[in-house]
Amino acid sequence: MAWVLKMDEVIESGLVHDFDASLSGIGQELGAGAYSMSDVLALPIFKQEDSSLPLDGETKHPPFQYVMCAATSPAVKLHDETLTYLNQGQSYEIRMLDNRKMGDMPEISGKLVKSIIRVVFHDRRLQYTEHQQLEGWKWNRPGDRLLDLDIPMSVGIIDTRTNPSQLNAVEFLWDPAKRTSAFIQVHCISTEFTPRKHGGEKGVPFRIQVDTFKQNENGEYTDHLHSASCQIKVFKPKGADRKQKTDREKMEKRTAHEKEKYQPSYDTTILTECSPWPDTPTAYVNNSPSPAPAFTSSQPSTCSVPDSNSSSPNHQGDGASQASSEQIQPSATTQETQQWLLKNRFSSYTRLFSNFSGADLLKLTKEDLVQICGAADGIRLYNSLKSRSVRPRLTIYVCQEQPRSTPLRGQPPAAGGGGENGSGAPYVYHAIYLEEMVASEVARKLALVFNIPLHRINQVYRQGPTGIHVLVSDQMVQNFQDESCFLFSTVKAENHDGIHIILK
Repeated sequence: MAWVLKMDEVIESGLVHDFDASLSGIGQELGAGAYSMSDVLALPIFKQEDSSLPLDGETKHPPFQYVMCAATSPAVKLHDETLTYLNQGQSYEIRMLDNRKMGDMPEISGKLVKSIIRVVFHDRRLQYTEHQQLEGWKWNRPGDRLLDLDIPMSVGIIDTRTNPSQLNAVEFLWDPAKRTSAFIQVHCISTEFTPRKHGGEKGVPFRIQVDTFKQNENGEYTDHLHSASCQIKVFKPKGADRKQKTDREKMEKRTAHEKEKYQPSYDTTILTECSPWPDTPTAYVNNSPSPAPAFTSSQPSTCSVPDSNSSSPNHQGDGASQASSEQIQPSATTQETQQWLLKNRFSSYTRLFSNFSGADLLKLTKEDLVQICGAADGIRLYNSLKSRSVRPRLTIYVCQEQPRSTPLRGQPPAAGGGGENGSGAPYVYHAIYLEEMVASEVARKLALVFNIPLHRINQVYRQGPTGIHVLVSDQMVQNFQDESCFLFSTVKAENHDGIHIILK
């Protein structure tokens, strides 16, 4: 009996040992380092069910797809945007494909859509100065365009248009239900926008962008549907082929491990979705009633110098109010900022600053504005934002003599001496700022300050020694001392038609 019990214990211990060994193998296979949910989901049973399950993070299906028939470069790293080399002036096909699913966008079924193809700068720094860059290119290449459509080779495009003021864009209508291909030609090369230093500079990249619109209720093609773009570089004829061959040879020399870090070269370039290109400045005009901007002036101003009325002690607030009315305020909205730019002759930058409020614009430094707008316009915009006035060449102080005061012969009273007229009221002087050192400027400013019709002023005299009247000439004005003080009176002209002004 004892022998039987002993045998049972041996058998039981052997079974336990075998079971533990089998479990240890399972533990190794399902360890934390080897376990992967993606491997589990890859099993056939899960694959069959996967297609029927909805994906919560499914990306939005684009309505169109644009494919350019040009090979991508093999020398582009993984996760970087593709780069395509083009030859200057060569025609390249862009296939306009309808990518809608059944029932998507029924409003455009059987209707035409409008697409605008542009060649634009890839570099953000050059985007800021696009207007100046394109104007410089236009100056060096009169009569040429940056982008053209090869109409004879194109298929399915209707009503092609090019704007003489937009040398880098073409537009056309097309039917998504029909085969459509637009053949484009890029005439600018990448090195034309590179600062020339020692030769062999690296050319700047461009972008080919396609924006597609449908008709609105008024029949205008302004409702945005889809936008996509790709990165390109443009070389002189045959240069793109040589560059592609060079990149391919470089990749062949790399090890297999290094090649894994780069994308393969594809025969075609698929344009990837992007934001629509900013509209023209006219799109920012808003016809709906809105509160008047803080910088709007009640009357047009042709000069940024301070108003001569403002410097009198009785008018100290006027100058500040006018200056503030011309200056953009930090609280200005984007629409008000657009109006301020137009008012101050910066219309070419309205699209560039389309999303800038007054505060955004005022935060830009002088260096920022020079880099964005170029030296000339950048400095002018900086001075306008800071309300920097032109310093007058000469300042004089003038007070109109009261009728009851006793005329002083020979010399005017000093501002600090006397100080009162015959009626006991203090003399009040007005500042006259002269930007031009000529007699006509003196007459014009006197008429403006003291509300005298300019056509009634015949002559301006200065009272000299022994009370003589000396005609004020340009040379006399040029010899006025800065911040001189004058009393002036008026006398009727000999012909009783107008007056003479006498400075004392």
